[in-house]
Amino acid sequence: MKKKLVIALLCLSSCIVFAACGDKEKETTAKEPVTAEIIPIEEPVATEVEESSEEEEEALPEGMVYSELTGLPIDAAIEKQKPIAAMVDNESTALPHYGLNTADIIYEMVNSTANDRITRLMVIYKDWGNIEQLGSIRSIRPTNIWVAGEYNAVMCHDGGPFYIDTYLAHDYAQHFSGIFSRVNNGKAREFTEYIVKGDLEKAFDKSSYSTEYDDYYEGPHFKFSTKSKPVELEGEDAKDINLSAAFKHTKSELKYDESTGLYTYYVYGKVHADGKTGEALTFKNVLLQCAGLFQLDKNGYCAYEMMGETGKGNGYYITNGKAVKVTWEKSTENGITHFYLENGDEVTLNAGMTYVGIVPDDYWDEITLN
Repeated sequence: MKKKLVIALLCLSSCIVFAACGDKEKETTAKEPVTAEIIPIEEPVATEVEESSEEEEEALPEGMVYSELTGLPIDAAIEKQKPIAAMVDNESTALPHYGLNTADIIYEMVNSTANDRITRLMVIYKDWGNIEQLGSIRSIRPTNIWVAGEYNAVMCHDGGPFYIDTYLAHDYAQHFSGIFSRVNNGKAREFTEYIVKGDLEKAFDKSSYSTEYDDYYEGPHFKFSTKSKPVELEGEDAKDINLSAAFKHTKSELKYDESTGLYTYYVYGKVHADGKTGEALTFKNVLLQCAGLFQLDKNGYCAYEMMGETGKGNGYYITNGKAVKVTWEKSTENGITHFYLENGDEVTLNAGMTYVGIVPDDYWDEITLN
């Protein structure tokens, strides 16, 4: 009897041991994937507290999304809305400008080889439903059509030379011309056309254009940093960007304000100030793009060499008082211009407004960064 009891106890002990071993094996198996998720590769000291704080910093309020043009929060209702590209006169007589301060991206480029290569501004503006007054509006050149196409933007202008006709015939080149409001500002008629509240809604209603991105949209033009990981360049000092050698007529210049972290735009030797608010025009990012310029006729009409075989060149990316050299490439008329660092990585911009100056290559070496 004792022998049978001992055998029974031995069997029971074995079962308990095997069961315990089995449970331990199950626990180990269950923990392995959790450990792999919590500890990222090459980051052995990462903690849940750090991850959650970063997520809170990047979180957006309900109903908001990040803009593909600035990297800043915008109303989700306009997430898919295509921008406009408005041609704004940069002649001194056209000043003061209105509405540029609330745009997303502003290009400055030579509009004519006459008048010391006078420039014109092209204003990329996504939230156009909130425009109170923008302009004054003037004519376009072929280059403006190619650049506007990069954003799937609808061009807003007042005519242009016949050289634009070939490009406007393409389906991607959507535009509104000469249909905007006239504002009595005491100037000659060519300086009185502005986009005002309601103009664009009426224009879209009368057109076949969609207000949302269509099949010609290739996706976001730029990559943006996050608030928790801003771009800090290790390059040369660039607190004063003097473009007056290339843009002789306007004497364009951008100066860095360390207190705001922004570049203030100067034109004709003065701070560019909005005609209604008096607010200075400022930018977080500056891109300078070196490109060939060719004259189309004796009147000074011109276009940049910036696609296909000629669609590449040098440049600078400038932010927070520093500049680094970049290269750029554009393959087709409406294809996106991509900017690359010297190591081959695509440029990432800081969130905010961007200035793009397309500088003729024969004056590229005369621009100064200090």
